[in-house]
Amino acid sequence: MHIQRTKYLEQLKASRFNGQVKVITGLRRSGKSYLLFKIYRDYLLEDGVKEDNILQIVLDDDVFENLRDPKQLSQFIRSRITEKNQQYYVFLDEVQYAISQEEIKNPDKPILLYSVLNGLLRLGNVDLYVTGSNSKFLSKDVMTEFRGRGDVIHVLPLSFKEYYSYIGGEKAEAYEQYAMYGGMPFTLSKQSDEKKGQYLSSLFTEVYFKDIIERYNVELHDVLSQLTDNLCSSIGSLTNANKISRTLSSDRGRKIASETIAKYIEYLLDSYLFKEAKRFDVKGKHYFQYPNKYYCTDIGLRNARLNFRQQEESHIMENIIFNELVGRGHCVDVGVIEITETTGEGKRLQKQCEIDFVVHSGSSKYYIQTALNLESEKKKKQELRPLLGINDSFKKILITKTYAKPWTDEKGILHVGLYQFLLDEHCLTL
Repeated sequence: MHIQRTKYLEQLKASRFNGQVKVITGLRRSGKSYLLFKIYRDYLLEDGVKEDNILQIVLDDDVFENLRDPKQLSQFIRSRITEKNQQYYVFLDEVQYAISQEEIKNPDKPILLYSVLNGLLRLGNVDLYVTGSNSKFLSKDVMTEFRGRGDVIHVLPLSFKEYYSYIGGEKAEAYEQYAMYGGMPFTLSKQSDEKKGQYLSSLFTEVYFKDIIERYNVELHDVLSQLTDNLCSSIGSLTNANKISRTLSSDRGRKIASETIAKYIEYLLDSYLFKEAKRFDVKGKHYFQYPNKYYCTDIGLRNARLNFRQQEESHIMENIIFNELVGRGHCVDVGVIEITETTGEGKRLQKQCEIDFVVHSGSSKYYIQTALNLESEKKKKQELRPLLGINDSFKKILITKTYAKPWTDEKGILHVGLYQFLLDEHCLTL
């Protein structure tokens, strides 16, 4: 099974020997290692790089257990860099294994691994690539710890376009499979629905929860599990730590502090299982502190976690669109706008409406509403009302689950079909 992840390969090619540590982050089992150790390595070999000049170290493999000590790791790599006039490529997989629990617990304690990586960069003939599955000790710190010498590449599970390029066939049928089992690459090797579901479910218990519990010394394992279920169940809905705390406390018959919930949410975000979308006041140009929305990084993981019971088609579609926008490098918020309505009695009422997504891309901005269909005039009016209440000149877009090619109505709103949107990243700029 080979899926050419062209976007990420081009990013790696563009950053080759740029004097920075290439930090490849993302959810575990989303394809980071395959991207680096197979796709990029093959490219380098085809480009004439000698095989002996590519050093590969997989730190979550017990074969390399001794190299989890940063000092031994440094000595090993330097012993392999024997020719000063040759270029070497160093691939380090899952580098969080080289960060000690003491360093994790004590934020004031310098992380030795970062000094090792900076030291290797100073050799001049080393191009350094690391992968990791935790944002707190990689992407959040990288610009500080590497002093401007870090280049972050965030890898997501397969987009629908990548998925469809492999599976092919009828678009609607492919989408339904994607909306059920998501884009974790290894699911494509599973031959039955049962095997796909089992694999996705096992990732939580055998990989993600174990990582989080070990990394943060989580004591309330069952609370972490229930919280994950709650967030999976409520994708596309506003929530916060206080609300979840009340729900879980009621279910368990004893109080779970909101501070604990907030901390565990942060762990789930740092592990890339979920992504947070903040609420943005379109007219007031400011963010609300809470509540926010949380979306699953992979919709298949979400479905498996809920035993495929909650198949709310509109929320699943919204989550997939959110992930697609994030994957295109956009900053995505949830929009809030206050509009004035006139009642049948002639009274004017102020009402807050939600815009599914406010998308920031450089100096550009899009407002996006999503809907399965516009089966009635009432439904159409409901979906368009928030967009029509916006007075600025940025593009307003409505995405529906159709094959429709992009077209603009008489009110200036761009209508885009879901399949067109997912398969053509330039369709919103038409």
